[in-house]
Amino acid sequence: MQNNQEWWRGATIYQIYPRSFYDSNGDGIGDLPGITEKLDYVASLNVDAIWLSPFFCSPMKDFGYDVSNYRDIDPIFGTLEDFDRLVARAHELGLKVIIDQVLNHTSDQHDWFQESRQSRDNARADWYVWADPKPDGTVPNNWLSVFGGPAWTWDSRRRQYYLHNFLGSQPDLNFHNPDVVDQVLADVEFWLQRGVDGFRLDTANFFFHDAQLRDNPPSELIHTGGIGVRLDNPYAYQRHLYDKTQPENLDFLKRLRSLLERYPGTTTVGEVGCDHSLQTMASYTSGGDKLHMAYSFDLLTDQRSADFLRHTVSTIEEALGDGWPCWSIGNHDVARVLSRWGDAGASDAQCLQLMALLLTLRGSLCIYQGEELGLTEAELAYEDLVDPYGINFWPEYKGRDGCRTPMPWRAGEPHAGFSSAKPWLPVPPDHHARAVAEQESRETSILNGYRRFLGWRRQHPALVRGSIEMLETAGDSLLFIRKHDDESLLVAFNLAAEPIELTVDGTWQPLQLPVSFAAGELDNGRLRLPAYGVLIAG
Repeated sequence: MQNNQEWWRGATIYQIYPRSFYDSNGDGIGDLPGITEKLDYVASLNVDAIWLSPFFCSPMKDFGYDVSNYRDIDPIFGTLEDFDRLVARAHELGLKVIIDQVLNHTSDQHDWFQESRQSRDNARADWYVWADPKPDGTVPNNWLSVFGGPAWTWDSRRRQYYLHNFLGSQPDLNFHNPDVVDQVLADVEFWLQRGVDGFRLDTANFFFHDAQLRDNPPSELIHTGGIGVRLDNPYAYQRHLYDKTQPENLDFLKRLRSLLERYPGTTTVGEVGCDHSLQTMASYTSGGDKLHMAYSFDLLTDQRSADFLRHTVSTIEEALGDGWPCWSIGNHDVARVLSRWGDAGASDAQCLQLMALLLTLRGSLCIYQGEELGLTEAELAYEDLVDPYGINFWPEYKGRDGCRTPMPWRAGEPHAGFSSAKPWLPVPPDHHARAVAEQESRETSILNGYRRFLGWRRQHPALVRGSIEMLETAGDSLLFIRKHDDESLLVAFNLAAEPIELTVDGTWQPLQLPVSFAAGELDNGRLRLPAYGVLIAG
């Protein structure tokens, strides 16, 4: 790992969803001691950091993204002492620790909200976004919840509506109130003092809303892109000009950055979901005084054509300036990448190609637990669902449970070795064959391919910190050049199921790669790529 304060530039970050990683106490739910027990496995992947999804006190209506206490661990996950042991062990293994911070909203069970809803004149009356109804009693404006329906819920005690961009049990904090900002930053610092190395900021562009509560205009083009936007969800029918991505957000991010500057070597990565997410990523990471890096949902959609990938990367590069991107092709909110981007019955060759595609992009990179095993989206019965998002939109949208099922550790054991008890979500039968123990001993497994490629990537500065230049090519081929100091690399992919031939300018020599890809050939400027082929040349 790079031993400097900017370790995060070009780092690979392994996302752990605590509920589903490893259950150490037999209650069917993954926990912090379970993560600590498996950190040797994580370190063996040759990643640089872990990102932990929320483990704070919560009624779990949105599985931890509804926080009821920012400074304590929910008992189902363990204790603060368990967390301290996890951080210490990670650091012993050379792993940085990034934790989720859900600052836009709290649980409705948080003490702050319980006090705020009591009256219009208590000490925290203005800590949340309250608004009077229209004269006819209807909601204050037309803003919609990402999870469906109005973004407003009536509170009979205050006789006002409160704003929630997500579930009704997730009221939005009022960042226009300076006391709220001061408190949020103090809670962030609590974890800095416990030794964390950074924060993943949930919904980083949602913190501020338009103080005038102006209506959003309709969307001229109904399109996908942004958090949770789908054609079966009315959220897509608005241009979200006023409920998020407000100018005041930049000032808050500067204050947050100033706090982290007091803890050298710490970092932030922001989740950005909006109608112009690539431009927002650029503005949020430029200037060295806001977020260190940001990622959008642009590579978390079903689109995976070479044209789409080339356009997405080129657009952010043109806008980025001195900012820094963070890319992911899978996480806990979207169907697993092999099910979204893989062809029917996706082969190991295609799975390894998707790995190489992510790990050769310019920026920092997030790998979601199970991607290194080639897991596909779990098909769950309706009665197995627990995600309110999926339950609300079933059957057109099945929610996020299918990507959150437990990690399979050992095939043939109950629940694939995740737990001795029935887990909170079932382990799909086909995931047993992809279990860690099954792949450990197989030299050509997807897991060992990840390990070797991640280790090899560290040896090439052009891939870790270099620039990127996308090349125009025909068909479903994707070519780009990575450069850093004296190293230049040509990276080529054939995303199609049929072989292709291309002409390539320059004198390039194919590198010996540590993984058994469907390897391309390059001879006198003629590039031949088999189905799902990969070639890296220097």
